[in-house]
Amino acid sequence: MLRRIFLKRTFVPTLLSASTFSMLSIETSKVLAEAAPWPNKPINYLVPFPAGGSTDILARLLAQRLGPALGTSIVIDNKGGAGGSVGSEIASRAGADGYTLLGGTVSSHAINVSLYPKLGYDPLKSFTPVVLFGTNPVMLVVRTNSPYKNLKELVDAARKSPRQLSGASAGNGTSQHLALELLGFKSQVEFTHIPYKGSSPAIQDVMSGQVDFMLDTSLVAGPHIQNGKLRALGVSSLKRLENFADVPTISESGISGLQGFEVLSWQALFVPSGTPQAIVQRLHTESLKILQTPEVLEKLKSLGIMPSSLNPEQIKSFQKSEIDKWAEVIKTAKIILE
Repeated sequence: MLRRIFLKRTFVPTLLSASTFSMLSIETSKVLAEAAPWPNKPINYLVPFPAGGSTDILARLLAQRLGPALGTSIVIDNKGGAGGSVGSEIASRAGADGYTLLGGTVSSHAINVSLYPKLGYDPLKSFTPVVLFGTNPVMLVVRTNSPYKNLKELVDAARKSPRQLSGASAGNGTSQHLALELLGFKSQVEFTHIPYKGSSPAIQDVMSGQVDFMLDTSLVAGPHIQNGKLRALGVSSLKRLENFADVPTISESGISGLQGFEVLSWQALFVPSGTPQAIVQRLHTESLKILQTPEVLEKLKSLGIMPSSLNPEQIKSFQKSEIDKWAEVIKTAKIILE
């Protein structure tokens, strides 16, 4: 009897102890995971466009400074396609642990949702914004030996021969594509759109004469204008760019329908939705600190980018307004992807 009582007294606590130990182990693992220092391994910076384009240039500009600031390395991973949609969808499925960054753009995070009926991510719900690099107008450029010396000559030629003039873009649904379609719609002319997989190959074909013109950011087109390989006929901002003061705005071209013409590209840093707020805040603080250094500010300015200091919540509101704006443009201009 004594033996039986003894066993009962020891057996029950043993079961409880094992169960409690299991629960404590799980909780301890969670605590340890949450307490683990971040970052403790390399961070992947996914660029949803090929190397050489605006998003890639800015990613490398930030990453080479952000890595040391965080005490780790940042690896650039280019995954281009479908106006930034392919890489963005990949990033949306990544772990929300601070080890995946995404270079988002007006195309991937404002335009594509109105162009692709089966987009594999939600530009607002799938991501949390970290920092906005700034806004950047696009420039209409032709090769230096092009017969078109100004925008009016190019538009007049397109009116005489509809769809004979070709315009390149970084891909269907990109801001370059939308700018081209909007230009044609407002000036009542028809161009032939030639989509590429990124800005770099597109602008190379403009310089070689394979395509008549292109609308791209000063970030990409600027260096080629400065070295004499491209001629700029107009810029899509309402004011001339300080570093390209001799390039007229498209709005001041005098062409009917183009008064007030404005297209602004923008670049931002995102992380997958659900990333801990502490990590988002640290990324925002460190990134903004870098973007506001005199060296980087001067670089952004030389590339025609108007810097921004919006916080994550303000970026989210700005993004929402951009989604609404481009949805209306796409509907009004009846832009349909083939």
